[in-house]
Amino acid sequence: MAEVLQADRKAVQRAASFLREGKLVAFPTETVYGLGACALNPQAVARIFEVKERPFFDPLIVHVATLEMAREVCEFLDPRALLLVERFWPGPLTLVLPKRPVIPDIVTAGLPTVGVRMPAHPVALELIREAGVPVAAPSANLFGHLSPTTAAHVVKQIGDRIDLVLDGGQCPIGVESTVLELLEEPVLLRPGGIPLEDLERAIGKIRVGSLKDGPRAPGQLPFHYAPRVPLRIVPQETPPPPGFRVGLLAFRVVRHPEWFAKVEILSSNGDLREAATNFFACLHRLEEAGLDLIFAEPVPEVGLGRAIMDRLRKAEAKTLQ
Repeated sequence: MAEVLQADRKAVQRAASFLREGKLVAFPTETVYGLGACALNPQAVARIFEVKERPFFDPLIVHVATLEMAREVCEFLDPRALLLVERFWPGPLTLVLPKRPVIPDIVTAGLPTVGVRMPAHPVALELIREAGVPVAAPSANLFGHLSPTTAAHVVKQIGDRIDLVLDGGQCPIGVESTVLELLEEPVLLRPGGIPLEDLERAIGKIRVGSLKDGPRAPGQLPFHYAPRVPLRIVPQETPPPPGFRVGLLAFRVVRHPEWFAKVEILSSNGDLREAATNFFACLHRLEEAGLDLIFAEPVPEVGLGRAIMDRLRKAEAKTLQ
């Protein structure tokens, strides 16, 4: 079982030494908890895929602590990339750019590009600086299951498979980073913690990618982010089928609580940022409530609502499969 340490200075130093030794460390970011390995060590990165049961054709994101470290990982050929770095880093924005030879092919699934981001969480930044290496880190969960926003979520899913968990409390944003490819044209590969509208205000029109564009970044597969309980997206007025224990993931108001065995509300005042922060934690609680089915109410598809609906559709797609 992994060591679980409160993320103080001594714990971060220990975690950094683990990364340099080729071990796996789960750590908090502002989005979700990441499962980190030294991005320059292909054997350590291979363990990420084994632990998560993740297909090797699904590329990983490389986390950096400085722009200088990012330049060692990728090439900033498009001037818009540096504009976005100045505006949104540190923060929940991953840029897919031409990779440098130092990054092993296992990190990028053999692609000539690499996803790079600088997390805004102080523990993540301190860990990467202390380790002195870029850190490959997908979400610290089993592949295709709910992303972890607390250390307890990490321990529940993969605590017996990794070396150390840094407990930095609940992740403040709660959905994964936005992934933007900048090659010939800007393409949104995954909606996330930076709304598309904010990116377009910075660099102009961005094409929204489709399954035909992937997998060039994490989260592009059609089935992802799913609880173990089947999930359906339905209007809240939809009554549950008789004879089943059904839970409800509501956006802000519950009109018929008596219909459901368990109810979770994303944001009582309709705040999409609060809804994103609570999203995975609510689904974890529903998953643990002994339900037969989860009904999820759609949220407005603006701002962070676009990222929430992306995760819900992929969870539903896994159910339908």
